Amino acid sequence: MSADGFTYVVRKNGDVVISHHGRAATTVRGSAAREFLDAVDAGDAQTVMARVTGNYKRGNERHARAHP
Repeated sequence: MSADGFTYVVRKNGDVVISHHGRAATTVRGSAAREFLDAVDAGDAQTVMARVTGNYKRGNERHARAHP
């Protein structure tokens, strides 16, 4: 599964608004917003946004845990 459809906007006050398919999913503020922007710069932006919004669990975690 690949994360898709996420976008983000940085507001003047430093808050980051993350949207999924055009709908606001979450707002990240303060030090968490700075950490989020660093993570986006360092890695796959779509995956980072999926993890921050909690939209990455798809029910296969139990099976994945048992995988070698």
